[in-house]
Amino acid sequence: MKTILALAAVLLMNAAPSFAAEPQAEIIRQAETAAKAWIALTDAGKYGESWERAGTFFKTGISKSTWETGVRSLRAPLGSVKARELKSTEYATTLPGAPDGEYVVIQYETQFENKKSALETITPMREKDGSWKVSGYFIR
Repeated sequence: MKTILALAAVLLMNAAPSFAAEPQAEIIRQAETAAKAWIALTDAGKYGESWERAGTFFKTGISKSTWETGVRSLRAPLGSVKARELKSTEYATTLPGAPDGEYVVIQYETQFENKKSALETITPMREKDGSWKVSGYFIR
């Protein structure tokens, strides 16, 4: 009887993650959808709205007015987006300088009107309610 219970416990422990875990491709798809909606606001110059729609970690790290001023000064010299192509996606649960959580680091090769080649990094994070919201944005 003990052998049967032990075997059942092992089977349940091994089976549980497959029921509870979301496939990584689905996680990445959800994060990409959130990133695309957010970057569309930024591309349109709706910087205040992009701050409003960002994640908790983003909003606690930078005030709305500081974000608006900073991103405006960053993006204005670049001009409008001419092309944006997905370069990579990476799921992570830890990132330097950020709390543990679920992240997808998304990188795009982007061509702006006044900059032929830039690397944009957009990092959505899963919020406590399960939604994905941008927690970081960088251009190189």
